[in-house]
Amino acid sequence: MRYSRMRLSHKIILTLLLTGILVGFTVLRTPSLTDVPSASPEDAAREDLSRVEYPSLRNIKWHPQFIQPQQSLESLFGADWVLVARFNRIDRRHAYPGVTIKVPDNMQDIRTYTPLPQFYQPAARHDKYILVDITEQWLGAYEHGKLAFSTPAATGKETKETPTGIFRITTRDANHTSSLYKTADDEEQYPMDNALRFHVGTDNVSYWIHARDLPGKPASHGCIGLYDEKMQKRVFNAPQRPVLQDAEKLYAWAAGVEEYGEDSGHPEELADGPIVEVRGGLPRYLDRPPVLVKAAN
Repeated sequence: MRYSRMRLSHKIILTLLLTGILVGFTVLRTPSLTDVPSASPEDAAREDLSRVEYPSLRNIKWHPQFIQPQQSLESLFGADWVLVARFNRIDRRHAYPGVTIKVPDNMQDIRTYTPLPQFYQPAARHDKYILVDITEQWLGAYEHGKLAFSTPAATGKETKETPTGIFRITTRDANHTSSLYKTADDEEQYPMDNALRFHVGTDNVSYWIHARDLPGKPASHGCIGLYDEKMQKRVFNAPQRPVLQDAEKLYAWAAGVEEYGEDSGHPEELADGPIVEVRGGLPRYLDRPPVLVKAAN
């Protein structure tokens, strides 16, 4: 029996060819840090935000809308994209093709939308008071009980719930980074710009209100995340023109220069910071999307 023998030069060429194919496949398959997020089969909401139930939406007529390829919040809603983003508690990076969002039947119904009360009695005797409603995924800033402004939030997901109770802002850090979690490429600690610490657990884990992604549902490891598109552009290179800056706004309101002096850009302890009340439980996920069925003629 005769065995064929491959020349050494042929083996080298074949090896180089196979290596090139493998490297090319890896590059194409591995998302970079600047990639736009895409649908994930592990998502508890199955990429359908119409399944996330917020009690305050019961009195607003809305319908589910699937985002098609090449569509974005801006292309779908023009200048009203900000209203729809806030209504869904989602940022532009996460409103990608494949996601289903809630869209009001009448845009006028959500122009002044907030699930929080305009006056909150427990905050009446405080100059500044922060209320976080986990069920609604929303944060409100109160001055002597009156709502000064409010914003969507992303609190802790299941098994990583944000602690509830009455706390106080004790530390500010405009340039904070996570000591536990890294960015998607595992190259740097996850940024937590405009961070306000409100609690330290018995396990010595700190909980902050800070800038982060908002995917339209609870998503953090226990902290409370707010819009900050400047941070997103710096880290993910999107969106190109930052608009939503709620984390920065809250930081200036709760721990700004007028109240506490110049900010060093490093962690600073605060005396008598605003009260933070965290209430409620995780929003309910519906078993199926709330599809409206038209009666037959």
